[in-house]
Amino acid sequence: MPSPAPPTELLPWERAVVLLSCALSALGSGLLVATHALWPDLRSRARRLLLFLSLADLLSAASYFYGVLQDFAGTSWDCVLQGALSTFANTSSFFWTVAIALYLYLSIVRTTRGPSTDHLIWAFHLISWGVPLAITVAAVSLKKIGYDASDVSVGWCWINLEAEDRVLWMLLTGKLWEMLAYILLPLLYLLVRKHINRAHQALSEYRPICEGRQLQRGSSTSTADKKLVLIPLIFICLRVWSTVRFVLTLCGSPAVQTPVLVVLHGIGNTFQGGANCIMFVLCTRAVRTRLFSLCCCCPRPSTQSPPGVPTPPKIGESQESRRTPEVPST
Repeated sequence: MPSPAPPTELLPWERAVVLLSCALSALGSGLLVATHALWPDLRSRARRLLLFLSLADLLSAASYFYGVLQDFAGTSWDCVLQGALSTFANTSSFFWTVAIALYLYLSIVRTTRGPSTDHLIWAFHLISWGVPLAITVAAVSLKKIGYDASDVSVGWCWINLEAEDRVLWMLLTGKLWEMLAYILLPLLYLLVRKHINRAHQALSEYRPICEGRQLQRGSSTSTADKKLVLIPLIFICLRVWSTVRFVLTLCGSPAVQTPVLVVLHGIGNTFQGGANCIMFVLCTRAVRTRLFSLCCCCPRPSTQSPPGVPTPPKIGESQESRRTPEVPST
């Protein structure tokens, strides 16, 4: 690897934009955690996995906020602490993002159910918390975390650029898992989407459906399809700038200090929690309606029938709920 380029100077407006991104990401992650706590009936397995991803994103945003605010000029104890926390949280976020995609693939395509699903959730915990923790402890113990001149970060500390094996540790503490996610996320979501489309085509061919029901289901399917496309697309659009600067740093290119690239890197690394909030709170009708009702202090209309009037059965509701998967919610 060529000698590191001179330190990237973080301009005040760049710092302000990245700090705002950190704050919005923390707010979005906190909102996802709050919706999980407020409404127990929305606590599906998929949204439980989203909760753990939100916790990792919340810690990541907080540690990045401190790093950008400090804009370290050298390795210090708080630089190492911040670098360790962001390394652990960021790597854990990669693992949980892939875990959600893998869970949807196994539960929808492979129809994994029952005790095997519980074992799978425990495996996700062991890998998504354990592997990042082991990597971070090793990096701190071997003194690999420190000042990186903002060439592979935006003000925060990560891998010390003076370490001889810095490329190896950059891969282990994030870049390797990031690049694997670029491949696995589109692949898994593509397989899930193809399976859902085939299932709906089979239903439309072999089961007569009234026009109203077909339109309603078509709208739900369209929303789910859009999310299955947007989830990996948003992840790649946010994270690719970090990978671009990593490659430029390896090449010793001065383009690594381009202001626009620095800002895109800063937003991409810090806004994952905000993006998840937009997707799974603001763009999810069931959650959005409850949240707006809570904020406006408006009582939700009762869906119960008057006393003495039997509730009409909802034909096909249970069958439809089994066929329409959550992504984690549509």
